[in-house]
Amino acid sequence: MSDPAPDAAPAVQTIRVERTLVIGLDRPTKRNAINGAVTRGLDEALNLLEDDADLWCGVLTGGPSVFSAGADLAEGPGEPTARGGIAGIMARVRPKPLIAAVEGYALGGGLELVLCCDLIVASRTATFGFPEVRRGLIPDFGGVFRAPRVLPANVAREMLLTGEPIGAERAERLGFVNRLVEPGTTLDVALGLAAAINGNAPLAVREALALAQAEIDGDEEAAWAASHAAHARLLASADVAEGIGAFLERREPRWTGR
Repeated sequence: MSDPAPDAAPAVQTIRVERTLVIGLDRPTKRNAINGAVTRGLDEALNLLEDDADLWCGVLTGGPSVFSAGADLAEGPGEPTARGGIAGIMARVRPKPLIAAVEGYALGGGLELVLCCDLIVASRTATFGFPEVRRGLIPDFGGVFRAPRVLPANVAREMLLTGEPIGAERAERLGFVNRLVEPGTTLDVALGLAAAINGNAPLAVREALALAQAEIDGDEEAAWAASHAAHARLLASADVAEGIGAFLERREPRWTGR
């Protein structure tokens, strides 16, 4: 999955493998950063997964060296979609299992995509992180409140406050990663995991997933409202303009706390 020029091909590709839909981020020149095209592509792919009765499971994957570097700071992630919300997935209620197959970096919004999935297969070279505080922001695609649910609280705080990533081996020891595999094999292993799921009764799988997810997530309405309010306060700050400007200009930011 590659394109000869930036965004010349669809930003999200889909392939059917028996009853599994493989959804591939395909914006390699921008490290699979989430822009409007990625948002629309993810929304269309996940709508297909939900609506097609012959599809029972999905696998979300990226490139061989970068899963996703997060939101596109230059373009923005595009408009939220009716069924999926931000990036076409962040607020989506999915009846069918979705497995993340992660090679390389999953940072910021890229990690928040992973947090939307139900199971994670990661290469030993995969890296997970929230660098937003280094730009004057917070993980506003749900990561700030979802990470502490699936990671130990102190580890989630460490990632959120320092901006430093964790490697796949540590993530597997913490129970975040389901399968730790050799580089280049994540998609094959994820498809094997999907096949194991698809060998079970689909209605039972969906009922089990819904009940487990309800226990994990609860009602997110208040959490989303608080996250959006915090994000709005940060967007009005001088620090966020400095953080994004420093990133685009490839220099160290000069924080003022204003």
